[in-house]
Amino acid sequence: MLAPGKPDNEAARLKNLRSLKLLDTAPEERFDRLTRLARRLFDVPIALVSLVDANRQWFKSNVGMDASETSREISFCGHAILQDQIMEICDAEQDERFRDNPLVTAKPGIRFYAGYPLGMDDGSMIGTLCLLDTRPRKLNDEERELLRDLARMAEQEMIAVQMASMDELTLLSNRRGFKMLAQHALSVCERLFRPATLLFFDLDDFKSINDRFGHAEGDSALKTFADVLRIAFRESDVIGRLGGDEFVALLTGSSHVETSAIMARLKEILDERNAMLRRGYDIHFSVGQIEYDPQRHQSIDGLLAEADAAMYAQKQALRR
Repeated sequence: MLAPGKPDNEAARLKNLRSLKLLDTAPEERFDRLTRLARRLFDVPIALVSLVDANRQWFKSNVGMDASETSREISFCGHAILQDQIMEICDAEQDERFRDNPLVTAKPGIRFYAGYPLGMDDGSMIGTLCLLDTRPRKLNDEERELLRDLARMAEQEMIAVQMASMDELTLLSNRRGFKMLAQHALSVCERLFRPATLLFFDLDDFKSINDRFGHAEGDSALKTFADVLRIAFRESDVIGRLGGDEFVALLTGSSHVETSAIMARLKEILDERNAMLRRGYDIHFSVGQIEYDPQRHQSIDGLLAEADAAMYAQKQALRR
């Protein structure tokens, strides 16, 4: 077994890593969503967001592996951060660096590894988004590009931590965070020729909740609607609160039929929540739905503007 070396900028790398204040923190949906998506897209049993500390690799997100960390000395990711491109091991038993590694010879029995390094603005690599399998395999060019795109999304999430891109009330992405994640998701959809749909929500008569029951109750209504969105949408969808009572969700890879089914599920869950809470009011919403067209929507801003207009038109129609 060959233990990984350390990069020349190790001191600066560790300073950057620790400035994120992610080590030994609780799981976060923003990262878990990416690893769940990676495991599903690549059909692998294990996907990780791994952060390489001084003497260990620690998993900020861990889908399919029992351990929360391993020694850096036996880590695959310790090798991966020494470069700025994907590191792929098609069969670890045939690689002299890893053939007698305990992660190969014992549980989880790694045979395949693909890790894309996660970089900071100064070029230092702090960890990886990686895929593990217990059988040998090889990524094709499209899969390698897809892993790179998912790693870029993980990097954006780390930047989002620094830029405070989470809405403190609902714990969804705020406007800044949503736009960063959604733009990356749209880029993936365009490259893979997959559909995407943006849903723009606005709560109906929300002002009356604040006026009649107080702002604390209004905040409670916003948190309730955010919870309903989390339950109704899929792990691969991007959800955010733009501000006030405006929420958005970007559905990727969904047909019109699938989108209709998700919306029906959303309404059903919201009806159940309204009936259960009995707060003296019901939460209702208007929604604008726009399908992504890369020829017409040059950025997430254009898609948001069109969906906002569609939502407003629906709200006006309901008032007539």
